[in-house]
Amino acid sequence: MNLLNQPLEEFLQRLTAQLAEARMDVSRYEMDHVCYRVASLTRYEMLAHAWRLYASDTHESLVNGRPISVFVLERPLYRLDRSIAVLELPAPKEGSPYPEGWEHAEFVIDEPFKAFKERHPSLVFDEKSVDKEINPELGLKLGDGLQVKFHHQPLVRVIQIEREQGLALPNRSALD
Repeated sequence: MNLLNQPLEEFLQRLTAQLAEARMDVSRYEMDHVCYRVASLTRYEMLAHAWRLYASDTHESLVNGRPISVFVLERPLYRLDRSIAVLELPAPKEGSPYPEGWEHAEFVIDEPFKAFKERHPSLVFDEKSVDKEINPELGLKLGDGLQVKFHHQPLVRVIQIEREQGLALPNRSALD
């Protein structure tokens, strides 16, 4: 699978180094998925079409008025002792351009957010999504535009919930 402009391994190395600098050990957590950002809707549609060829399942839903696609890969990618089976591709927000490239990784944690934050008192977490109805999350911005997010359910479970609630966009999920 072509990993586009910025190799996934380079992204994970930078992310790992920045987490180590922040004194955050995520080795015991499942890396649920990684997210690739694009600058235009045209590029989003092009990559979504291409990535469907490598997916055993795809899902697209509207989040804050824009489509976000998720691809469950037929064969997981193995990078830096991690198995990555899920890729996320959000369309850009209107008026909020993003540089193209890998932007964040998300981890499933097994403890309440409060306890997790207390174990990392020197870090400032983004809590704007802790009250989301489906899969609340904590965010942590790192340097160089990278970030990590922490939640309690794997993205594939969130997709099941969205499908059950009729939140998937029609005719875009390969295995509905």
